[in-house]
Amino acid sequence: MTTPLQPADTIQVLDDGSLVQSGPNSDRLYLMKPGRADNDALAAELVETAREEGRTKIFAKVPELRGLPFVDVGYVEEARVPAFYHGQHDAIFFAYYLDDARAAEADAPRLDAILDTAVQEPVDPLPAPLEARFAIRPCVPADVEAMSRLYRKVFASYPFPIHDPAYLAATMAEHVAYYAVEADDRIVALSSAEMDLADANAEMTDFATHPDWRGRGFARRLLARMERDMKARGIKTAYTIARAASPGMNITFGRAGYAFSGRLKNNTQIAGDLESMNVWHKPLWRERPRARHRRGWAPTPGR
Repeated sequence: MTTPLQPADTIQVLDDGSLVQSGPNSDRLYLMKPGRADNDALAAELVETAREEGRTKIFAKVPELRGLPFVDVGYVEEARVPAFYHGQHDAIFFAYYLDDARAAEADAPRLDAILDTAVQEPVDPLPAPLEARFAIRPCVPADVEAMSRLYRKVFASYPFPIHDPAYLAATMAEHVAYYAVEADDRIVALSSAEMDLADANAEMTDFATHPDWRGRGFARRLLARMERDMKARGIKTAYTIARAASPGMNITFGRAGYAFSGRLKNNTQIAGDLESMNVWHKPLWRERPRARHRRGWAPTPGR
């Protein structure tokens, strides 16, 4: 049975060009990309807007070079992705809590244990090829109906309207590369790379496998294919915002050589619940030793 999804939160472009998502689904205001405004004004304006809308959290993704005004207003760093912009400058993932309860994780010990397992995973070489009956390929517009059905099957809620074929078609035409695993001409698993070509980064996201086809390592193979294609497109840094409560997804990124860089507390409405999310990152433009961060990770003092 397909589970109907809750409505996704909405995205708008502010007058200064900032890209912001807001709504009751994740009960947050999310600054996806700051615009041209003075950050002193933007940081405070977001707090005012969140209060007016009754949101309990602000999540802001900001270049480190523009981060000080957010710290001054009271935002806290929850994660950091090195070389996020053009392979050179870090991104800080800030949080501002308008309700202290939103910052408290009831299941923190369990999430810590999952993370400990994931960061201790040995980094694997490229995964073995799929069996001959399976194939990985980029998705095309003709796939959007089948894609939406699979996403509806897997997720009871999601922060973006991936259950909507029109949304899938629009993002596919603009900045998102979707990938599918096929079995007998049927899509059984999906993922996507949300590309920011101007800043040379991509979010590896939207992983979903049909319940009847789980346990075959599709996510790891989809990730490897996306990394290869993103590198060819000039993407320098890959990252993900993965469900902290999902052992499988965190282990997938740990094995693929991603470094953990912070947890976003009670951040995202997904699969029917408000969940904390782990941030992982990996440079695609050059190889370097993997940082082995464990649950004792903390943001750099004073940043």
